Amino acid sequence: MAGNEELTGPVPQDLEAAEKLKNEANEYFKRQNYNRAIELYTQAIEKNPTSAVYFANRSISNLRLENFGYALNDASKAIEIDKLYTKAYYRRAAAYMALGKYKFALKDFEYVIKVRPNDLDAKMKYNECNKIVKKIAFEKAISVDKKGVNIADTINLDAMTIEDEYEGPSLEDGKVTLKFVKELMEYYKEQKKLHKKYAYKILIDVKAYFQKQPSLVDIKVPDDKKFTVCGDIHGQFYDLMNIFKLNGLPSDTNPYLFNGDFVDRGPFSVECIFTLFSFKLLYPDHFYMSRGNHETRDMNRVYGFQGEVTSKYTSQMADLFTELYNWLPLAHCINNRVLVMHGGLFSKDDVTLDDIRNVDRNKQPPEDGIMCELLWSDPQPMAGRSPSKRGVGCQFGPDVTAAFLQKNGLDYIIRSHEVKNDGYEVAHDGKCITVFSAPNYCDTMGNLGAFITMNGKELKPKFTSYEAVPHPDVKPMAYAHSMLSMFYQ
Repeated sequence: MAGNEELTGPVPQDLEAAEKLKNEANEYFKRQNYNRAIELYTQAIEKNPTSAVYFANRSISNLRLENFGYALNDASKAIEIDKLYTKAYYRRAAAYMALGKYKFALKDFEYVIKVRPNDLDAKMKYNECNKIVKKIAFEKAISVDKKGVNIADTINLDAMTIEDEYEGPSLEDGKVTLKFVKELMEYYKEQKKLHKKYAYKILIDVKAYFQKQPSLVDIKVPDDKKFTVCGDIHGQFYDLMNIFKLNGLPSDTNPYLFNGDFVDRGPFSVECIFTLFSFKLLYPDHFYMSRGNHETRDMNRVYGFQGEVTSKYTSQMADLFTELYNWLPLAHCINNRVLVMHGGLFSKDDVTLDDIRNVDRNKQPPEDGIMCELLWSDPQPMAGRSPSKRGVGCQFGPDVTAAFLQKNGLDYIIRSHEVKNDGYEVAHDGKCITVFSAPNYCDTMGNLGAFITMNGKELKPKFTSYEAVPHPDVKPMAYAHSMLSMFYQ
């Protein structure tokens, strides 16, 4: 009898309850409370696991939170339930796009236009996606021809003239000075653009510096000195300025580490990265920068940085950034006791600090292994490891953190990579700290930003949270690929 009941599917009361939960989830989604929306869609699915709509709705909520792995699984489940449900294909294609798997996205559109030949929207998305696939194939063909050519070496700074009408900051004898950086920040606040000659010079110089750095940088902080760690900035220039207002400008006596994801999404990524690179050149031994998962070609192509650099400067400069980002260090270790990386820990036990030091980082991150996981992994509350919600990296529990710390003689880890309501979160018995420094992320999340300060002796983290500050009316994702906004409808 029980078997027969199972075959009949959800009872009417459950169907009705599920629909109510879905409608409530839709309201939270509209208010950009995606975590709560996901909880309610999940409850709806538990009541009625036969609805493709519930899975597709949960998929787009996960897309908004950058949980691309979960989004992909939900969209695939929706398609399994209803092969003609077009929206589910759009959701899955968006997840594939976010993961840089454009050919898989294209296949989804091919299927949609096959079953719905008169669907103009699907045809348009197919054509856009096809353009990207062809463009990438073209870029690959060119890059084979240019193998071994460094873009930095092909830039002729002498051929670039400074026009008489340029009134912005100038390098002094080709060098960044404190006067230059202060003037640059004020110039950027007025939404003006640094001259391309100076911009290229900064990129060439900072690339040469990072090339000499190891993949894991050791930082020594004296006992009585302060050190600051900031998380994701994501092109929110005016919030970056607020950090310096609250905590002081970087200097020999006020050192900083910015822990990746300087760019993408926010519309002032160019301003953020040139400010940070200028401080790096000014205080090379007191200003540090880690690579994040958004300092990569695929992310920059989709989430706006490539478009912004091309719009404000040239596509050649966008390629130079890609070349430079390959040399950013992957992690920093403070006083041999605190390890800082953008993403998190590893899918394998027994990884050592020397293993990180030995990573050959001059490349786009692979889809697995130490380099990938340093940029992409996330902590989870339960013990053990799980497949990543993002579709890249892994999720690691408190036991994994404890074992890694013990093996490497560390006190705790600091990572970024995830929006947190207070701008930070302390997890894994105080051994895994997340810091995220972009408040009201994408002008929608309503979160606080935060930074961490500590002194060299105790290395005890002190958290400072802050709200977003006003910025000019340029929308987040203003330079993102047009496909993205189409997917997120």
